[in-house]
Amino acid sequence: MSTPMIQISNLMKSYKLGGEIVHALNNVSLNIDKGEFLAIIGPSGSGKSTLMNMLGCLDRPDTGNYLLDGKEIGKMNDNDLATIRNHKIGFIFQNFNLLTKLTALENVELPLIYSGLSAKIRREKALESLTKVGLKDRAGHMPTQLSGGQQQRVAIARALAGNPSILLADEPTGALDTKTSAEILLLMKELNEVGNTIILITHDLSIAKQAKRMVQIQDGQLFENEGEQIGNLTIY
Repeated sequence: MSTPMIQISNLMKSYKLGGEIVHALNNVSLNIDKGEFLAIIGPSGSGKSTLMNMLGCLDRPDTGNYLLDGKEIGKMNDNDLATIRNHKIGFIFQNFNLLTKLTALENVELPLIYSGLSAKIRREKALESLTKVGLKDRAGHMPTQLSGGQQQRVAIARALAGNPSILLADEPTGALDTKTSAEILLLMKELNEVGNTIILITHDLSIAKQAKRMVQIQDGQLFENEGEQIGNLTIY
């Protein structure tokens, strides 16, 4: 049996809010295998954003362990974490986060600037990523010349450009209509089928059900019930 790509155990993270201590993560443990398509679902305030920040190496737990490819993340310094983010994790956001003064190709190429690659190779990789998401013919378009679905595809291409081990998608369909959301979810399924590990963060059960596996986070605690509906999940 292979070792999971991600192993988190007994994660705790607390914040001081107003004079109260809020336990954003309360003894959370989770394993994620390479090639999985996992949805983490929970309402606002459930702890899913905090967990996403942990998985994306954007924050550290107060206590507990996070092993990524066998390496302990909690013991790494800021530079090490930045290297992990640049090489192993591709981020997909709800609001696309594209730079409006750059073309689609330039937006995809942007994170590769920190990789030390030549301009020619960066451009080739960016164009390859846009081709994967079906937007090669839109490479020279500005974000304002693209539909919401096309902008999200550019954002996905940007996440793919560095060939990361993990795609971390935070409410990737939240700013899209139903038809476009279905198209983006189909693209994510296709990416998963060719080997990409995808972690989808959402509050919407209908979106979460598109993943191959689903876990629920509520009040900082994680629940999983294989083969059945989890807890009292609600479509928000």
